[in-house]
Amino acid sequence: MAHIDDGKGKKSANVELNIVPVIDLMSVLIVFLLITAVWNQISMIQLGTSIYGQKSENQLEEKPKNLEIALRVDIRSNGYFVLIGNRSIPILKIDGEYDTETLGKELKSIKERYPEKSDLFLSVDDELEYESMIKGMDVAISEGFDQIAVTPGSGT
Repeated sequence: MAHIDDGKGKKSANVELNIVPVIDLMSVLIVFLLITAVWNQISMIQLGTSIYGQKSENQLEEKPKNLEIALRVDIRSNGYFVLIGNRSIPILKIDGEYDTETLGKELKSIKERYPEKSDLFLSVDDELEYESMIKGMDVAISEGFDQIAVTPGSGT
């Protein structure tokens, strides 16, 4: 209880806090936070642990035979390195620029050998610019490899 000194002595005063505005403000904040949480969830990129995705009940259990062959494109500071199975194909930079044309031709020949293969691992060194990864992804998608998994650079 609060006391008020009016000069003649202390009188007690009945002071009650009105918490209705605080409750109103909190209810508005909760609604706002719930709405923004839903929008943040929708805008997230879904990254799976498997490049084949989840299987439904009516899909066959066995994978097509050429999907076991690993295809990886390493983007390094000196160029592209395409690794298919145990074979490595270097595509070095030309005049300081990535040779996307040769990469496209190489991926096209791989797609002709394995037409049902649509997955690819893209490995990018940490010190490279984001644009180099996007160029590599664009070339891969244009050649029919639309299931791309980005992995950290190998550093070699």
